[in-house]
Amino acid sequence: MAIDSYGADSGAGRWDLDEVVRQLRVSREATHNIRHQRRVRELPSRAALEQILNGLSAVLFPTHYGRPNLTDESIDYFVGDTLNTTLDLLADQVRRGLIFTAGPECNEDEQGRCAVQVTREFAASLPSIRALIVSDVHAAYAGDPAATSIAEIMLCYPGTIAILYYRLAHSLHRLGSPFIARMISDIAHSLTGIDIHPAAQIGASFFIDHGTGVVIGETAIIGQRVRLYQHVTLGAKRFPSDDSGNLIKGTPRHPIVEDDVVIYAGATVLGRITIGAGSTIGGNVWLTQSVPANSNVSQAQSRSD
Repeated sequence: MAIDSYGADSGAGRWDLDEVVRQLRVSREATHNIRHQRRVRELPSRAALEQILNGLSAVLFPTHYGRPNLTDESIDYFVGDTLNTTLDLLADQVRRGLIFTAGPECNEDEQGRCAVQVTREFAASLPSIRALIVSDVHAAYAGDPAATSIAEIMLCYPGTIAILYYRLAHSLHRLGSPFIARMISDIAHSLTGIDIHPAAQIGASFFIDHGTGVVIGETAIIGQRVRLYQHVTLGAKRFPSDDSGNLIKGTPRHPIVEDDVVIYAGATVLGRITIGAGSTIGGNVWLTQSVPANSNVSQAQSRSD
């Protein structure tokens, strides 16, 4: 029997591992089983999704997020090869996510086929996604006097990455892959400190300046040319429940922000209210009621219910 420097048995016997492992199995399999439909499942991989996001970013902007030394002769080959590899990886992750969210039209036997269809439609949406992201980048350049170039915005602004990942996640969510979309949003949140639910609807030319602490909820609707600053929350005021006390999911409970609105740092906007087009919401405002177009709401003027 091996003895360590503390005079105790070394190895599994020291920790009574057999008993600990046995009790953990009982917890997993019986007393605290949290598995989907109580069966072992092949979960999506965060590491694989990070690789996929790197590949998709490189496909959309090859010299910014792929290889800076690409030439006119090599760039299309790089995009095609990277896209083919990345979509194969994505289809597998979509399939894994569908295990938890697919409806009766896509049963377990059909999930591979459904994943390929979702991925094919997602690939077809990439040009339009890129157009939206380019509009966001131009909005950042136009809206930030400290910005010196488009390249700086692409490479140095956390809001750019958060919005890029949101646009990819939103497309997947819309196409029926909400689990994978939610994981992508969490990866973006970890990287940037910006939390955008993939189901939120956000128009073109969206700019998040600085960005840390921004939260945009699931049912938020944001128009075009909207600008947010750090620590802005577009959140829910109440969480309705059914007769049994269970939360009712998916109900509209987050703000509608119309076109050309600016919301400054620290503002909290809660509930299904509407911020009218062209309005400005000042820093640290707590707002729970709608305001008409072209409003200017400051901290001293704001009211809460």
